[in-house]
Amino acid sequence: MRPTKVIDVCVTSHQQLLNDVVQLTEADLRSPSRLPGWTRAHVLAHLARNADSHVWLFEGAMIGESRQQYPEAGMRERDIESSSAQSKDELLRDLKSSCRGLEVAWDELDDDLWESIQNVGPGPRTLSDIAFRRLREVEIHHVDLDVEYSSSDWPDLYVEEELRRQLQNLPNRADHAALVEWMVGRHGVPELGPWS
Repeated sequence: MRPTKVIDVCVTSHQQLLNDVVQLTEADLRSPSRLPGWTRAHVLAHLARNADSHVWLFEGAMIGESRQQYPEAGMRERDIESSSAQSKDELLRDLKSSCRGLEVAWDELDDDLWESIQNVGPGPRTLSDIAFRRLREVEIHHVDLDVEYSSSDWPDLYVEEELRRQLQNLPNRADHAALVEWMVGRHGVPELGPWS
């Protein structure tokens, strides 16, 4: 089923991101983001290439083809590095175009294809889930840009759905006894495995 609410929120999130980054200077883009080893330009390049990778998956579904999000080894990293070297104007045009391209792909996908499967980093996911994953990327990395956008600015739909997903997955990320001990207020937060 088409995740209309997620798509609507993500379109708004794209626009908010674009509104915030247009104010950055060239020097701002070359400054560190909150992600170790990445400048703000790297974060924006990642968001652009992530959108393109989703378009690739949606176009695959439209022709009945199963695809990998990044079909070549090292492609993601190479493309981010290359895209991050663009000038401010080029990078912002690139980001705007990639966001719009993904929105068009969402609009063009037939309603009966949203539960079809494509392959992203963690494994096979429905296209409906992949749309939510895009919203996650935009919201989390908007904060990583360090442009006066914080988790308190996240849309309620994103927060509530992410919380549901993360709580559901929490037992897979920690020792169960340590997790219960923390939840009943008897110990600090246990070490958590990676999230996906």
